Amino acid sequence: MEILLKKDVANLGYAGEIVKVKAGYAMNYLVPQGFATVATESVKKQHAETLRQRAHKEAKLVADAEALAATLSAQTVEVKVKVSESGKLYGSVTTIDLADALNAKGLNIDKKDITILAGEVKELGQYEAAVKIYKAIKGTFKFNVVAE
Repeated sequence: MEILLKKDVANLGYAGEIVKVKAGYAMNYLVPQGFATVATESVKKQHAETLRQRAHKEAKLVADAEALAATLSAQTVEVKVKVSESGKLYGSVTTIDLADALNAKGLNIDKKDITILAGEVKELGQYEAAVKIYKAIKGTFKFNVVAE
């Protein structure tokens, strides 16, 4: 069964895409939850026209996302945390801390879009994180964990 996605669905597709799924998944979950509509011929024609009109807007969004990725790669963020006398952190550095540090620098990044590449950060040092910016465009930045 073909459906038109209204919202991004993890492991399925992005909003505005037409994808094939099993009928039960579409009719019992995606359509009732408002994630998709059934892709009839009229919906497909409307979607094709919308895609033509949206093509130049998409190019601008991709260019802006690539510029943000370049800006992020040039950034080194400093995260100040409390540490014990032996140098261990009280707790760990999370994506919330990184999002706050990036927002302080004027980059509006959501915590859900940040992934710390080293896993858990529980010691002082330099680490790297990845940010999902737009669809397949990702950026990385380095961050230093320093004592407060």
